[in-house]
Amino acid sequence: MNRYGPALGALLILVAGSTLAAGKTLVFCSEGSPAGFDPARYTTGTDFDASAETVFNRLVEFERGKTSIRPGLAQQWVVSPDHLTYTFTLRRGVKFHTTPYFKPTRDFNADDVVFTFQRLIDRNHPFNKAAPAQYPYVTDMGMDSNIVAVDKVDPYTVRFKLKAVDAAFLQNLAMSFSSVQSAEYANQLLKAGKAVQINTQPIGTGPFVFKSYQKDAVIRFDAHPQYWRKDELLLDKLIFAITPDASVRYQKLQKGECHVMAYPRPADLKAMQANPRLQVPTQAGFNLGWVAYNVRHKPLDRLEVRQALDMAINKDAILKAVYQGAGQRATNPMPPTQWSYNKTLKDAPYDVNKAKALLKKAGADKLDITLWAMPVQRPYNPNAKLMAEMIQADWARIGVNARIVTYEWGEYLKRAKAGEHDTMLIGWSGDNGDPDNWLGVNLGCAAVGGNNYSLWCDKAFDELIVKARALTDQAGRARLYEQAQVVFKREVPFTPIAHSTLYQPMSRNVQGFRIGVLGLNSFYGVSLK
Repeated sequence: MNRYGPALGALLILVAGSTLAAGKTLVFCSEGSPAGFDPARYTTGTDFDASAETVFNRLVEFERGKTSIRPGLAQQWVVSPDHLTYTFTLRRGVKFHTTPYFKPTRDFNADDVVFTFQRLIDRNHPFNKAAPAQYPYVTDMGMDSNIVAVDKVDPYTVRFKLKAVDAAFLQNLAMSFSSVQSAEYANQLLKAGKAVQINTQPIGTGPFVFKSYQKDAVIRFDAHPQYWRKDELLLDKLIFAITPDASVRYQKLQKGECHVMAYPRPADLKAMQANPRLQVPTQAGFNLGWVAYNVRHKPLDRLEVRQALDMAINKDAILKAVYQGAGQRATNPMPPTQWSYNKTLKDAPYDVNKAKALLKKAGADKLDITLWAMPVQRPYNPNAKLMAEMIQADWARIGVNARIVTYEWGEYLKRAKAGEHDTMLIGWSGDNGDPDNWLGVNLGCAAVGGNNYSLWCDKAFDELIVKARALTDQAGRARLYEQAQVVFKREVPFTPIAHSTLYQPMSRNVQGFRIGVLGLNSFYGVSLK
């Protein structure tokens, strides 16, 4: 039985044969359905793979497979001596996509950059009035308050003015949420009263043109015939075959029904590596999976309760059963490959008796809470269901009754940001190689209601990361971030579990694919034999 309907069934039959290969069509077995195609609204790789990495470009972009940046829609830039003004010279001759729903009359220019960022920082922007949306990265990192102005100097020059120094500003502009939109398309949508379509019918300058989307089934893209980086566009078509079950993704890969699959099960890795028709490159993951404690819910606002839950989790058992050798134990709120990682920090020892005593001291020795488990596989957590069941059993040993809850991925994140959970499994893959992307985005006060799923706002912690963000001296920033990690470890807003090793199974016919150190799947520069 074809679980995805006749359209995708016919597609997969073609993939298994030679028709699509000859036409340079690559099929990617992805892990989930994107919530939409406007990158500024989202924070997950599932959304970014299907939008920012396909349809859009940014002013500056990360080198494929690296955290270093290269020119994008901006050819060059100048930073003022006080690091408060950034002036970008834009690339000429860049074409927006032509689709049945939009036909551009001009090339990319400064108007598009101004529209993109004014929409993100100005709540009263006309487009935000017509299509209200949250821009979590922009608010979580304080960019909406720190960008004072985005000015068009001339048609191909744009100037950003900042209120305070942001040492990671260029790296932030390379992130997915900074994808540049078409001002002309936005004006067309506004006039037609269809502003919400910016999230369902995207227009960008990127390597692939959006064609169609069937939720939980398939996304189709065509190559952008006028793409400005001709040497990086080596495919004619790109198809996301949405396949939430990792075992089914593997079956499709074996049958030739997809060329690349997302997030393999650790249990399948040995068989994959032994298959002569597959290649399975690997690298250390720049990620972290954790258990967040909602400090706005009693009695999780009590430090003793969080300490008890933390020390009752048997991390070694989780590493063995869930990661199966494809991960390492986590201690800090960032991976050890991130500069400023505090090597002096240690976990509290696994201690059931002490955990019971702490709960009794806090008057919470008969505790009923919810434990949310993700419905999808993520780079930082290969099996959230199993991890939740193991933590549930660990907490039962100290008298805590944890009820496991799950929702569809988009709903899971939406409800969690609203603070409906008691505890939850979540995680992060680094976006830009900067420590603020870990400590600010996931733990800062500005990120409460966004990616700070613990809803934790600690004045001492926040002062350290805000001060670090405003320095340009890396050694000075590192010292502040190391101090902030000490505060984190003392206050236990979440329990770090593991850093997952990344494995990328794909057909041997695939050439040029690079594992995204920042957790994204990119198909520009990729070809088929």
